[in-house]
Amino acid sequence: MFQGTSSNAGKSILTAAFCRIFLQDGLSVAPFKSQNMSLNSYVTRDGMEMGRAQVVQAMAAKLDPDWRMNPILLKPNSDTGSQVIVNGRPVDNMNVKEYHSYKSTAWKSVTRCYDELADQFDCIVLEGAGSPGEINLKKHDIVNMKMAAYANAPVLLVGDIDRGGVYASFAGIMDVLEEWERKLISGFVVNKFRGDESLLVEAHEFILSHTGKPVVGVVPFITDLSVPQEDSVSMKEGFYENRQTTESQVEIGVIDLPHISNFTDIDSLYYEPDVNIRIIRKREEIIKPDAIIIPGSKNVAADLHYLKERGFYEAITNLADDGCIIVGICGGYQMLGTKMADPYMIETRSGDIEGLGLIEIDTVLNLEKTLQRKEGIHLPSGRKVTGYEIHHGISEGVNSAVLSFNDGSVCGSSGYNGRVWGAYLHGIFDEDLFRRWFIDDLRERKGMSREQRVVAPYNLDESLDDLADTVRSCFDMEEIYRIMEPSSDS
Repeated sequence: MFQGTSSNAGKSILTAAFCRIFLQDGLSVAPFKSQNMSLNSYVTRDGMEMGRAQVVQAMAAKLDPDWRMNPILLKPNSDTGSQVIVNGRPVDNMNVKEYHSYKSTAWKSVTRCYDELADQFDCIVLEGAGSPGEINLKKHDIVNMKMAAYANAPVLLVGDIDRGGVYASFAGIMDVLEEWERKLISGFVVNKFRGDESLLVEAHEFILSHTGKPVVGVVPFITDLSVPQEDSVSMKEGFYENRQTTESQVEIGVIDLPHISNFTDIDSLYYEPDVNIRIIRKREEIIKPDAIIIPGSKNVAADLHYLKERGFYEAITNLADDGCIIVGICGGYQMLGTKMADPYMIETRSGDIEGLGLIEIDTVLNLEKTLQRKEGIHLPSGRKVTGYEIHHGISEGVNSAVLSFNDGSVCGSSGYNGRVWGAYLHGIFDEDLFRRWFIDDLRERKGMSREQRVVAPYNLDESLDDLADTVRSCFDMEEIYRIMEPSSDS
């Protein structure tokens, strides 16, 4: 099991790496995270919802994503509350106290899912959440040490050295753990290291002396692998670095919404060499983009209010008037419309809210959530698209559809002669040929020639192989397998 000194320490990426490493070594392996708090989610083939990080880990294990790998998903919709998803389905919106009261019920689902997977696979790579040393949270824990103890899983504690304070975090967490928790920890992993590893020897000797546990691996700061990030922490903390747009690139601005969800929709665009993604947090940062993407949102009403309050309404409308391509995905699609009605008060207290008014659609939020995998055609280009839908809203309008799916359904709408469009499909840019058509259209509008070829294939499987190779070289795998041997009291 990988636990961390903090959120975003690198647990998810290391879990994915070890899923692929164990698979390469001939083991059947599956990932597991009992409780994930994230606005990045995914729809399985059987129409269930799970965290996106466990989807990537399942792909690393070459498995179809299974909601049992993430039996509890918390999707924050306010500073104090979340939508609680158990066994792939929404249960209710709960505040912290309500969820703590519900945890005994949730734990039964966790153990049942884990037991089923453990019976099915040779090994499970578990992931914790946040830090096991959070004293105010430990008594309610069902994702860190309680889960490690249930699974009898040796724990590697991961720390982000780039953030600083990693060795103090290792030592401090060990100091606040109870003795039974300390016994579960087999060692430490220093992650995101840049520089000469020999300079760490003295620190490693201290940690061994102070805690009795060794540093078992030092993983470099990995920047060139197109593996999706776990959640919006990576966006908020600058993973998508704002770079200067060159003459050979088109610029795509992505609005960083307070309740942004499924931001990994832009990952495939980020790694294209002739595209520069700029994360837009202030109206003043919108200079002259070739396209703007308004991504998904867990609270469309609140994020629309944010856009209006910060002056984005006028700025985005002016861009549309000037010929900029504007794309809304899921919640962003709803924002582009005329209005959103909320009769069940899912996101508002007033019941409705005015949209940007750039396309003629009205949205109604239903109690039931749409959870579907989809495959079809982007009608203006004729290119294949694939992805998934996760939304409460139903949108209807007067304009022709943008997407036509294989099941006969359609989705999306457009305005401004097709320059402004939106749809519910997450992952819409992942298909290489459609993504290249979209980029080439921007190139042509900018006066550049069309490439008319796939420049940067979005091949996650190859990236996971490269990730596994990099991470494997940082560990003594014989020692890892020794650590994993069942203890005598298991």
